[in-house]
Amino acid sequence: MDVTQDSPRSSRDGSATTVQPPFSGRLDDLLALDAGALAALYTSARVPKLGDVHGDLRGRMLAVVDMPALLAGAVRAFAGSDVFPWRGKSFTPQTADRGEGINRVISDRWKLYRFETFVGPSRAGNFEAVQLDYDLSSNPFFIRAIKDEIRELRPGLWLGQAWLNLATPKLVLYFGLTSDR
Repeated sequence: MDVTQDSPRSSRDGSATTVQPPFSGRLDDLLALDAGALAALYTSARVPKLGDVHGDLRGRMLAVVDMPALLAGAVRAFAGSDVFPWRGKSFTPQTADRGEGINRVISDRWKLYRFETFVGPSRAGNFEAVQLDYDLSSNPFFIRAIKDEIRELRPGLWLGQAWLNLATPKLVLYFGLTSDR
């Protein structure tokens, strides 16, 4: 994994952690990184083709933005455990520019909160990302305000941002997805 210990970004044990792109590690390696290191990786990642993001992808919540360090460590440990309820996302490309998906929770059989996918402008900068749009009539109102987006770190590994779209979009957390088994 390309992680070094010399940047001002802090990890869960208080030591400095940064990543030198491109990232060649695994999904669980991303759990050691804070929101600042994940932001740097996200901006350096590439836009995947919708056809490359398909099937049942294993997911991990990685970091909550603007959370106190003491609480962030506990949340990160819970998110990295096997009892964390979110299992990942399932993607089905429909055309070269549109697709759909759904979240898997508790077990891989329980699927909630559909989304549509397309490539569009990122909320994080002057680049594009695969957008996951939950604004569908089948979703509850509180889910419809969520706007996820993902970028590819390497084939089979994607880094995502979850935004809450109220009066102005606010970055809430980072998550990762992998097709690696």
